[in-house]
Amino acid sequence: MIQERALPGRDLGEFRVTAISDGYLQAGLELLSNIEADEALGLQAHAGVLDPTAIHINCYLIQGRGRTVLVDAGAGGFFKPRAGTLMANLALAGVPASEIDTILLTHAHPDHVGGLLDASGNMAFPGAELVVHEQEFDFWQDDANLSRASEDARSHFALARDVFDRYRRQTRRFRGAQVLRGISAQPLPGHTVGHCGYRIESGDRGLLVWGDTVHFPHIQIARPDVSIAFDQEGLVAASTRSSLLDRVSAENLLVAGMHLGEAGFARIVRGARAYELCYER
Repeated sequence: MIQERALPGRDLGEFRVTAISDGYLQAGLELLSNIEADEALGLQAHAGVLDPTAIHINCYLIQGRGRTVLVDAGAGGFFKPRAGTLMANLALAGVPASEIDTILLTHAHPDHVGGLLDASGNMAFPGAELVVHEQEFDFWQDDANLSRASEDARSHFALARDVFDRYRRQTRRFRGAQVLRGISAQPLPGHTVGHCGYRIESGDRGLLVWGDTVHFPHIQIARPDVSIAFDQEGLVAASTRSSLLDRVSAENLLVAGMHLGEAGFARIVRGARAYELCYER
């Protein structure tokens, strides 16, 4: 496949995984908990981050075994003007929306499901099966959860419900691990009730797409106890993050994340004092 511009990608046996950027959203460091602003800024500066409040948004294209799969769909028009570049970058990868046969959701926050709808509010991927954890689906449909939500969060409920309604005839809810041949779901609770990652394996190669395990990677990998206001249960998210960093560093497992940065892929190394993020370009 010829691409106009090289996008970050990895070959994993029978699979090709490509990071597809959807642009950026902005979030102030005051949304972080359990860390002082000076330390957070210092970690960003030490890593060479030019805009310390920018959060990059990735989606991941998985091709192989006769499938064309997208993990999450970005923000669409929800966080304009800096987000919503998924379709343009899919085109750079040579993949029209009509070729996507499956969309795996890590969870249903706006920067992950907004791109499932086009500017007219119709399905952006009409030929795709939408695959989502049952607990995640049920959370956003629960009126009791909606009644407890803040005014800002109510717009998130409205978007998630609209997406699930539009895709209702082609939505598959799951509870177990196996979602597709060679791709299994990994529960990663805390960020949302049904938040999960997807482990891709072929031959002796593996990769974990870990969803929103981190939002500010240079901060939260060095300090996994730091949570963000977007987490539904911050302490649970921190515990999940810490145990996951232990596991992927011990396995030397390649990871990918929706907010890991434009490089898209990394390994986690356990240093003398803290975990370290090592991008693979």
